[in-house]
Amino acid sequence: MPEPSPPGAGAQSAGFDLDAAWELHPQVAVRPEPFGALLYHFGTRRLSFLKDRTLLTGVRALADQPSARAALRSAGVEEDDLGRYQAALATLADSAMLVRRAAAAGKS
Repeated sequence: MPEPSPPGAGAQSAGFDLDAAWELHPQVAVRPEPFGALLYHFGTRRLSFLKDRTLLTGVRALADQPSARAALRSAGVEEDDLGRYQAALATLADSAMLVRRAAAAGKS
């Protein structure tokens, strides 16, 4: 399902804040696969496919980075490709696979 979209991928990514701290929802399990990964949300029973190993690396880095942008950069995503990955992360956030890190909001 979430696969990096073409550059300029629409409104979905516009609401996803790359500079905010994000993490996987606590009820989401990640199962790496040769094509990328499967994400399963035990609360909603939704399944998402990550068809890009770089996206998987970025998603895994979210908890350790101060922002989604930093997580994607640490995964090797170049500035020119951020929009595509932002759209994929927006899709994951819309399906409750990703949530904002509440604890990070109060830290400076």
